[in-house]
Amino acid sequence: METNVRELKAHLSEYLHRAALGEEVLVTLRGKPLVRLVSVTSDATPETLEDASIARLSTLPWITQGNGNKPMGSVNPVRIGPDEKCLAEIVSEMRG
Repeated sequence: METNVRELKAHLSEYLHRAALGEEVLVTLRGKPLVRLVSVTSDATPETLEDASIARLSTLPWITQGNGNKPMGSVNPVRIGPDEKCLAEIVSEMRG
């Protein structure tokens, strides 16, 4: 089933009920898909939802998973002037 944001706002309870019963509700904004309402299965736990989200995000080419370490600065930081500090140095000093 498909609806737009205005219709969803006007009949939110109805759409939530339909999604809870297993029907997929696609919400559009200006004719373009925005979100999908689906039922949460009873076996879903925060851990499984997190794992599923990470798995889905890892398929996107512009997302890289972190390793838990602080990001390294640029090998060649851009300096505005010859004696100026780069932004990474300023931030490092502020963090102390």
